[in-house]
Amino acid sequence: MKFTLYKDIKIFYSDTYDVLMRHEAQNVIPLGNIIIGNEGKDKNNWRDPTNWFMATISDNSNIVLTAVMTPPKNLTLYATDNKNDDAAIDSLVDNIIANNIHIPGVMAEKSLAERFAQLYAGKCGIEFTIAKNQRIYELSQVNTEIHTVGTIRLAMEKDMSFLPYWLQGFDSDCFGDSLATSNDTEKYLYRISDNRLYVLEYNGIPVTMAKISRDLQTVCVIGLVYTPPYFRGKGYATSCVAAVSQFGLDRGFSKCVLYTDLANPTSNSIYMKIGYKPICDSVDIKFEE
Repeated sequence: MKFTLYKDIKIFYSDTYDVLMRHEAQNVIPLGNIIIGNEGKDKNNWRDPTNWFMATISDNSNIVLTAVMTPPKNLTLYATDNKNDDAAIDSLVDNIIANNIHIPGVMAEKSLAERFAQLYAGKCGIEFTIAKNQRIYELSQVNTEIHTVGTIRLAMEKDMSFLPYWLQGFDSDCFGDSLATSNDTEKYLYRISDNRLYVLEYNGIPVTMAKISRDLQTVCVIGLVYTPPYFRGKGYATSCVAAVSQFGLDRGFSKCVLYTDLANPTSNSIYMKIGYKPICDSVDIKFEE
């Protein structure tokens, strides 16, 4: 097995893009990252590839394992054609340790992430825990029979009266972050600057949001789905996600993709009613010193 460590995002992009595209919907996170890095247009926070960890493991002729990490976020992995190779995983682990690369966690297709975690934690003498069990869904057509309510519009600067609280609520629900908002206005304005964040209103009152967060070759990603607790259970999230998904398809993408937390059966049920179908399970694993 050959380990290749990359310092140039353009070379890494050239070597791995077609490999990751074999399962485009599954690889929306690493694909989205290397597209951002290759374009070099957005170097906000973790999007600057200067400190990224980028590596591949190859056999005699082909890449069999691709790894990319955008600190402080977790390592993401893809086994080519979803064929896990213990020798490739072992080689990656050994070289990560040899190069003193700090790995806070790993997120990948479930069996691959778990196998990497077992080998990495075992060799480092540390523990690991499953932070989140996830499922990846894709949609090619919105169910026209679902009942929708309200009207949808783009988020605007005037929405800063409530958007910071919604964005913190989303991060709290998904990542356990604090509900306290920041004084850094730009942190929140950044979320609406690209005209992809949508707000659903019911009787003129903002009740939920969702965003087209990434554009890939044939798919777009739906994210930042959030309804404040007071408005939940009224069908607002269903209406918002259905509308934003249709916007994605109308832009010419063949599919929309989203991640769900398997611990939340309500959201999983909602997305399937809209027309989303599961393609694989993913797991988010945290390493503990």
